[in-house]
This record gives sequence, structure tokens and C-alpha cells, in this order.
Amino acid sequence: MKKFVNDPRQFVPEMLKGVALANPDTLRYVPEYNLIMRVDAPRPDKVSVMQGSGSGHEPAHVMIVGKGMLDAACPGDVFAAPPMDYVLETSKLLASPKGVLHIVNNYTGDRLAFDMGKELAEAEGLRIQTLMVDDDVAVADSTYTIGRRGVAGNFFVIKVVGAAAEAGADIDELMRLGNKVNSVTRTMGMALTSCTPPAKGTPLFELGADEMEIGVGIHGEPGRRREKLADANTIIDELLEAVVSDLPYERGDDVALMINGLGGTPIGELYLIYGRAHEQLEARGIHVRRNYVGEYCTSLDMAGASLTLVKLDDEIVRGLTAPAEIAIRTF
Repeated sequence: MKKFVNDPRQFVPEMLKGVALANPDTLRYVPEYNLIMRVDAPRPDKVSVMQGSGSGHEPAHVMIVGKGMLDAACPGDVFAAPPMDYVLETSKLLASPKGVLHIVNNYTGDRLAFDMGKELAEAEGLRIQTLMVDDDVAVADSTYTIGRRGVAGNFFVIKVVGAAAEAGADIDELMRLGNKVNSVTRTMGMALTSCTPPAKGTPLFELGADEMEIGVGIHGEPGRRREKLADANTIIDELLEAVVSDLPYERGDDVALMINGLGGTPIGELYLIYGRAHEQLEARGIHVRRNYVGEYCTSLDMAGASLTLVKLDDEIVRGLTAPAEIAIRTF
């Protein structure tokens, strides 16, 4: 393993400290709970929005804490759900008169941690609602889940909900919006290589030099099948067909298209994928109105990508185009 690592057990705390030090005016780090939160949170005039999940998927979720997005993120260790007490204490620190919204990707560990944290927080008088994300079309169940997994489509839910929370929407309205976005969002990914968690020091699973995994999960969970490596257009067309046919998306639809890198794919390859997907969607009469190309929800150093579509309407577009300020800056 060749990584920038000291003690593997301190990888996540050292990363979180770095995120906070790079954003001293906007972010606060609470090491006891692996917590990154906005310095101005909680605010009495808005619902607090938080996310958890494991580390290793950066920039999800600790690097999208900020105005118009998350108010806090409390990750667990790499590919591990946050402990229940992280969820509880983060909820307490974010307590607002308007309530706290938990956004949870559909993984068994995450659901258990957030369910228990919610129950304990409610016993202390907090108002909590839970919004579940399950956009992955690859498999109905997996090693980590009961039902579909929550993957890169999570970003669209967070963006629309975060914008509405910033504008003062109440918690019931945030639930409505989040469920709406989740219902029109679909994702499928594939892997060219495995990934190496720092604490393990070796690849999480074995994938031959001439093999690919179609439908892989972001923790390396098995997908639909493993087979010989194909050319780029063949791969892209399969991912696109799986996503388009699931909702289904139809001729005349306006969509957002995300090509998400899994951590080890060069940006040039992601734009190659985008170009093919865009052309194929236009040939189907599906119009790409917004696009997102880059790394949003990764799997450490895995080479691979996922493709996400969101069916757009005016309400969702307003949420996606609202201002946001997060740790990742552009020039």
C-alpha cells in the first residue's frame, strides 16, 4: 500500500482536522464525534440538516457542509457507519426550534445508527425526521443493505433540501422535497479496480487485470456481474440503459446528468463518459439541462465511475441552482 498515512486508526481524524483547518471561518471540528459542522449552526430560523455514513467517500459528506448544503456531517471510520452516539450528539449540537433532518443512505449500519440516535434524541425533546436515499438501480439487496443502496444521487437530495432549509422551509416541506428528488433519481456504477482501505492495507476485493465489475457498490459490494473488460462505449451504454429504463425516463424529459468518479479515474475519462452518455440521451429524446462531472461520492482509490440521472422540473431546478458555499472551492 502506498498512501499518505500515519497511524491508519487516525486516518479519519487527521483528515477531518485538515478539512477544518482549511476552512476556519466556516467550519468547526468536534473530534469526539468525528463531527464537521457549520460555525453558524444551529440557527433558530432554519431546520438543521445532517448526514452521516462512513468515511472513504469524500467529498461526501464532510466536504459538503456549508451554506445551502449540510449543516453537519458525522462520519464513521472508512466504510463504517457512524456510532449511534455520534448521531445523537450531533443531533443535540444541531438542535433547532425548527427541528433536525437526518439524511441517510440506505445501508443497514447507517439505518441502525440513525434509528437509535433519533430515538434517543427524541427522548430528550428534539424533533427529528429521517429522509432515506436509495437511488442505486444495480441490485435490490446487497451485502450492506436491505433494498436499494444510496449512492451518488444523494448529492441531488442534499442540494435541493439544503437550499430549501436555507430559505426557511419547515421540516415537513423538506421531507416532501427530499422524497420527491429521491423518487426521480437513479444511479448505476461500475469498477475497473478494487480499492484499499488504510486500516486493511490490501485491496478490499480481487479484480483481475482484464476484468470489470458491473453494478459495484461504493464499499466494493458485488454488483450484477463480473466479466471481461469491454470498450468504453459498451460500458457507458449498459450503465445508461440500466438507469434510463428503471424509472423509466422518457422522450421529452429534461434531466440532470452526473458522471461521478469513484476516486481513481482521471477527469479526462469522466468527460469521455459524459460525452457518450449525453449523445445517447439526446438520441433518445431526453434532454440534458444540467451536468455534473467529477468526484462527488467516491470509494477511496477505486478506478470506476457511476452515472446518475435526475428528472427535472422547475422546483428541482430552483433547488439545484440556488447558491451554496462548501469546503471545496473553485477559482
